[in-house]
Amino acid sequence: MDFNDDVSLDTSQVQDTRGAGGGVGGRVALGGGGLGIVGLVIYFLMSQFGGGLGGAGNLPLTDGGLGDNQAVSNSKISSECRTGRDADTNHDCALVAIINSIQGYWQDEFARSGSTYKVVPTIFFTGNVNTGCGGATADVGPFYCPADERVYIDLSFFDELKQRFGAKGGTFVEAYVLAHEYGHHVQNQLGTSNRVGKESGPTSGSVRLELQADCYAGVWANHATTSPTKGGGPLISDITDDDISRALDAASRIGDDYIQTHLGGGSVDESQFTHGSSAQREKWFTTGYQSGDPTRCNTFDTNNLG
Repeated sequence: MDFNDDVSLDTSQVQDTRGAGGGVGGRVALGGGGLGIVGLVIYFLMSQFGGGLGGAGNLPLTDGGLGDNQAVSNSKISSECRTGRDADTNHDCALVAIINSIQGYWQDEFARSGSTYKVVPTIFFTGNVNTGCGGATADVGPFYCPADERVYIDLSFFDELKQRFGAKGGTFVEAYVLAHEYGHHVQNQLGTSNRVGKESGPTSGSVRLELQADCYAGVWANHATTSPTKGGGPLISDITDDDISRALDAASRIGDDYIQTHLGGGSVDESQFTHGSSAQREKWFTTGYQSGDPTRCNTFDTNNLG
């Protein structure tokens, strides 16, 4: 995955709270998009095999915002991340470029349909954070909070994905994770999240929501090298077959069946599925990537989830 050297980065789409003090961590209320890639893994493990997040969906939403000791400190990112050239050599800048690209695509897509996409920031945090959905720790993994319309991520998650789950990793895997979370933001804007209840199972609304977010991530990937951004042009110059292979590898390791087999009790219980099987996650990312058409991501009105 490479970036266009001369395209400007918009660092306002990231709020960096790392090292600025944490919020009250522990529980995050689920709703309208809930937990993301490994957030769903941790949530599944804790809810199915014991732990503090069980029943988090019943928690009241808070007003959101940063905690008393949290502050946004974007000066380092702002000074270091100016163009795509910086994204090729600086990890934080690469994430800024990816976020710019994802939101640039959805701005264009919403405009083509006569509506307006709301640009929202990703919050980098360390350890724990206060959100509009409650307090969360790094154990929750990346997630989108519909109450305050923000994506949250402790960047140590990317190491966790490789070390605990054996994923190959790489910059495009990180792009897949972020594009999935912004897929939940798209669902929230479109009202799709309202179609999800608290049920689980292989055809539940929760599974359909997650598979659609995977599909939306694939759609963005299809358009990533052509979608203009606020900086004037596409920020991403190349996505390789190896990038796609790595994303599919990551998807295969975060399916409910893989998690139950390798991190749970060793057997598969489809009645507890909340995010889809490994094969389904691969299928729907591939559907989005090959078609480049978000209308092909209608996981809610199909009897064939894969």
